[in-house]
Amino acid sequence: MKRYIFFRILRSLISIILVTTVAYAMIFTLVPRNSIFIGDTTYSRLKGDPDKRTNYENTVYRKLGYIDFMQLDDIAQRITGKTEGTKFDAIMEGRDEVAVQKWEKENRVDGWEIYQLPVAKTCYATREIPVIQRVLRFYANIIDIDHPWKVNDPDNPDLPRYIRFENTPEAGFTLTGSGTQHKYLLYFNSSFPFIHQNIIHLNLGISYPTFQSRGVMDVIFSGQGKTDSREITFETGKTEVSSINIYSRQYQQTAQIDRLQRGRFKDNYTLTTNNYQDPSMAQISLSMGVIALIITYVIGLSAAVFMARHKGRWGDRIGVVIVTVLISVPSLAFIYLFRFIGNTVFGLPADFPVLGGQDIRSYILPTVILGLLSVSGLVIWVRRYMIDQASADYVHFARAKGLSEREISNNHILKNAMIPIVNQIPGAVILSIAGATITETVFAAPGMGKMLPDAIKAYNNSMVIGLVFIFTTLSIISVLLGDILMTIIDPRISLSVKKGAH
Repeated sequence: MKRYIFFRILRSLISIILVTTVAYAMIFTLVPRNSIFIGDTTYSRLKGDPDKRTNYENTVYRKLGYIDFMQLDDIAQRITGKTEGTKFDAIMEGRDEVAVQKWEKENRVDGWEIYQLPVAKTCYATREIPVIQRVLRFYANIIDIDHPWKVNDPDNPDLPRYIRFENTPEAGFTLTGSGTQHKYLLYFNSSFPFIHQNIIHLNLGISYPTFQSRGVMDVIFSGQGKTDSREITFETGKTEVSSINIYSRQYQQTAQIDRLQRGRFKDNYTLTTNNYQDPSMAQISLSMGVIALIITYVIGLSAAVFMARHKGRWGDRIGVVIVTVLISVPSLAFIYLFRFIGNTVFGLPADFPVLGGQDIRSYILPTVILGLLSVSGLVIWVRRYMIDQASADYVHFARAKGLSEREISNNHILKNAMIPIVNQIPGAVILSIAGATITETVFAAPGMGKMLPDAIKAYNNSMVIGLVFIFTTLSIISVLLGDILMTIIDPRISLSVKKGAH
């Protein structure tokens, strides 16, 4: 078992890397890079200032990993090794072109090229990053671990460095750090997923052009909608109504702390994010996906068992007709039909934003429809399996013992049928989360399923790669969990390969 899990995890990691790498290479080579500016209003506003637009463009390309980019002050610092001085000033003022040309010649072997701004004619340098190097950088920076030596602040040389458990008035029982990037490394509250950590973070890049300057993981797992303000008493004793998420405190350099932050906090952990009224994309997709799966299995298993026990009778024939029709109807037509019925007959909102993420009625139609979409496939598969099992030797033996058809169906056939069913449950959970793209789009539900096509349309390449990575990881993990659950249901199943077995 341990050997199987080890090699399965190893193969899973290889699969995740291969899928993500292929997606990364395709998106960042086949999609024209200038397409990312189509939805960027800031870029459009800079049309009248070519110099600022050029600097903005190259800065964005650098953030997204297309190029390395240096402005004139960076070049001058590289040449002189200083941030000030006579030679530094001469380069900045354009009086030492020889030094710049010499630097360009020496660094051209590494791919650096010198250009001039359209108006000011001052120099800047760029270097194209090969796609293989971009991929390697992506994986090299994908895991970010916080530790007491993470922060380097010249203005705070006596910064204590530690990690310890504390019971703080503002945040409760937490694992607190000093010298770390985050103040609270482990904490507990009533927000999903209830147990939170800031020790290990996945760095999947920066979202652009939508959700500018925010990390992909932050966009997916942070709240949405309007900010949620409430009364907060800070550690200095100051009380105010604020939307600040007190658990999100991060270190800020001493020179950048303002008077307002000094009035709230006693140390340098003054950077915070906000609380929002609506759940995160991940929470919306997960809650709808899990409930939809429950609906699928409750209805699907009940219908399949009933039809299998009454094979060839009217109940089975009517069920087969209904299932056949449901399979034949395109998913999009099915969604719009039940959306219309739910809205006109039951008065449920046809669009998620009408009532928002805080109202349970917003979730009912998309969740129920998502669950019903998978019922027909489950019914056909389980019905066929149970009918095939009905002719097995152990069923004939059970009948010979005098067991009723209900007992045979529930205690024997269904029990054996549960083995492959349980094996598929984790995968079904993942598919219901990742496969809700059409449903979430129709209902404008702000989940991960809707985010994927939105990111593709907006040329938000980093978000697309991030979602591909998350969905691939969840799918592969589901396969492993399915195998483990199968061994729990039936201990006779062994995942280990015995010596001599073929």
